[in-house]
Amino acid sequence: MVTSNPFSAMFGRSPFQPLLAHIVKANECADQLLPFFEATLAGDWESAAQLRENVTRLEHDADVLKTELRLNLPNTMFLPVSRSDLLDLISVQDKIANKARDITGIMLGRKMSVPTELADPMRDYIRTSVACVAQARQALEELKDLLESGFGRNVSDVIQNLIRELHTLEHQADNQQVAIRRQLFSLESELPPVDVVFLYQIIDWVGELSDRAERVGSRLQIMTAN
Repeated sequence: MVTSNPFSAMFGRSPFQPLLAHIVKANECADQLLPFFEATLAGDWESAAQLRENVTRLEHDADVLKTELRLNLPNTMFLPVSRSDLLDLISVQDKIANKARDITGIMLGRKMSVPTELADPMRDYIRTSVACVAQARQALEELKDLLESGFGRNVSDVIQNLIRELHTLEHQADNQQVAIRRQLFSLESELPPVDVVFLYQIIDWVGELSDRAERVGSRLQIMTAN
């Protein structure tokens, strides 16, 4: 059956399917963080190492997809959005996978475990940041549907709602970060100074996950603005 969508012939080379495949890998990287964190709390470094290997493999897969997209992105004025916007988006998405790799690498390498008092707040904080990444992935899935339906307003409204929810989640992660940093400050005198430095680093990097996810949402919002 012949489709009436004038872009149908282009979709075989559309950049949105590889973009979606890439953010799925980034999301899968982020999904390893909570079980990894639980393994570090339990002192189960064998499980932590396996989860770290998962992150490394998924991050490599994301790198391959990023390179393929950059090499094969159609250099044509007929793309539904600008080429530079797409290249910017893949770069932001890639930083999500990279940051998950960085977090697991430094925690495993130093056999880091957060203080008991911070365990529950950190668990919730990681959960919120990972939810931000999942929300960004869902928004990109909706964008792909939007393009295939010819920018239907109802689909655009769905994306705008998803992005608003993403902003709310990112704001929640920011608040959790502030609370955890304040709590860590109160514990500093009881901990080795070097451990404190690296704990602040991990707290910041978990926050970067939600920041990067929100940037994905912001770019999608710009791309779908009419």
